[in-house]
Amino acid sequence: MLLDRRQFLFLSAGLVAGCSSTSSDTFPSGRKVRVINAGPASDYAAEGVYDRFRPLGFFIIRRGTRLFALSSICTHRRCLVGVESGRSFLCPCHGSTFDPDGRVTHGPAKRDLPALTTFTNESGDLLVTVPAI
Repeated sequence: MLLDRRQFLFLSAGLVAGCSSTSSDTFPSGRKVRVINAGPASDYAAEGVYDRFRPLGFFIIRRGTRLFALSSICTHRRCLVGVESGRSFLCPCHGSTFDPDGRVTHGPAKRDLPALTTFTNESGDLLVTVPAI
């Protein structure tokens, strides 16, 4: 089932209501997700890759006016991906590499790093929706 923008916003608001740091819920598809409060969006004003949430499954990336999150879990064998120079990503397990947008540049991974849903709440905090581990 695909959600339109309005349905997604209502679902996201429901997941976040009352959440101070993390919460877990289920999408209509049955897929478990967590919403992680990454703190004030203003903490990510400088351009670059922020890896402090890497162990929780994502990077926060600021590129110009765009603030977004990419999964830090390799699509090949689910190893944690690291940040390389030039804002690219490397999987230490099998050598897959990804460009700054998460696209595969060298396998064995065949799928890009997923972009994760982010939004800013009324308090100015950046919230990131990640698959439950």
